[in-house]
Amino acid sequence: MGVESDLRPRGGGLSTWFARRVSSPGFQKWASRLPVSRALVRRDGAEVFDILQGFVASQVLAALVELGVLRRLLESPVTARHLALSAGIETDRMAALLQAGAALGLLKRRRDDTYALARKGAAIGGVPGLEEMIRHNHGFYSDMMDPVALLRGGAETNLSAFWPYVRGRSAEMEDGAAARYSTLMARSQELVAQDTLLTVSLKGVEKLLDVGGGSGVFLSEALRRNRRLEGMLFDLPDVTPLAESAFERAGLRGRVTVHGGSFRDGPLPAGADAISLVRVLYDHDDETVVDLLGKAHRALPPGGRLIISEPMSGGGRPERAGDVYFAFYTMAMGTGRVRSGGRIGEMCRDAGFVSVKLRTARRPYITSVLSCVRPG
Repeated sequence: MGVESDLRPRGGGLSTWFARRVSSPGFQKWASRLPVSRALVRRDGAEVFDILQGFVASQVLAALVELGVLRRLLESPVTARHLALSAGIETDRMAALLQAGAALGLLKRRRDDTYALARKGAAIGGVPGLEEMIRHNHGFYSDMMDPVALLRGGAETNLSAFWPYVRGRSAEMEDGAAARYSTLMARSQELVAQDTLLTVSLKGVEKLLDVGGGSGVFLSEALRRNRRLEGMLFDLPDVTPLAESAFERAGLRGRVTVHGGSFRDGPLPAGADAISLVRVLYDHDDETVVDLLGKAHRALPPGGRLIISEPMSGGGRPERAGDVYFAFYTMAMGTGRVRSGGRIGEMCRDAGFVSVKLRTARRPYITSVLSCVRPG
C-alpha cells in the first residue's frame, strides 16, 4: 500500500490513523529512506528488539548469579576457561555467557581475554536482597511462560504457592514456608525501608504500628532513626517469632511489642498514633484492602497517621516498574494488584482519611509513598 493513499483518518481518530500508517510495511520502507525519519525507524526497531530479548537478558543475569560468576569476579579477573572448569560447563558455553554479560554492561572483557566486573555488575552484590530476588524470579518467569493463560486466570501458579498467606491460607505455611518468605521479604525490604523513611518524616510520632511487618526490617529501621519512637508489629503467628528474634539481636526488644494475628480475622491492635503498611496493599484484592483501611482508621486516634509504601502503577502515565514487572508479579500471586497512587488515595478517602499526600521516593522502581491522616 502506498504511503500517499488513504490519508483520511478513519474510526479511532488521528492517533489510530497514524498507528495504521506506521504499521504498514510500505510506510516503514519509505520512512527508512528519508534522513529525517531514518533515525526514528532505527530507534523504534532497536527498542522493540530490546523488549523481545528482555527475557533472555534476565536469564543471562540469573545464570551469572546462580553460577556465582559475579561473586567470583570480585576476587580478580579470570578467563572463560577457568570459570568453565569450576562450574562444570564447556568453555565455549561459558564464553558465550560472559560475552552476553559484557554486552549487557554487567562485565568487561579485557584485552588479555579475561573478564572483570563492570560497575553495574558489581553493584548487584551491594543491593540488599537483589541476588535473592533474582533467584526467586525463577518461579515468576515460569508463570510468565504462558502470559495469555496467566491473563485468563484460574490456574495455580508458582507464586501463589510461594505466598499462600495472600489468599488467607496461612495454615498451608508448613515446613519452614513462613521463614522462607519472611527471609526473602526481609532482604528485599531493606531498600524499601530506607527510601520510605527518607521520603516521610516520623517527627511527632510516639508509637508506630507496622502491619504485616514480617521480620521487622522496616520497624527496626524506623526505631534506629527515631530514638524516642516505640514500636508495635502485627503479623501472622508463624512469622512473629522471627521478628522477636530480630528485635532481640538488634537490641530493640524493649521498645517493641509484637502481636500475632491476621488482619483478615479481627481488628488491628490499638495504641499507636501511626500505622505503616509497607508492601501490604498490593498483595491483596480490593475487598481485602478496603477492609484493612477501615480497620486502620478505627485503630488510630484522631490525628493519627497512615503511611503506605509500595510499588505503584503510573496510572494515567504508565511506567515500567509498576505497570510491567509488579503488575504481572502480583497477577501471578493470584490476588494482588498494583494500584496507582491516585487509586490508593481514593480508597483512603473512602475509609475516612484526609490530607492524602503522594510523595515521590528517590527510587520509584523500589517504592512510592502515600500518607494520610484520620481527622480529629
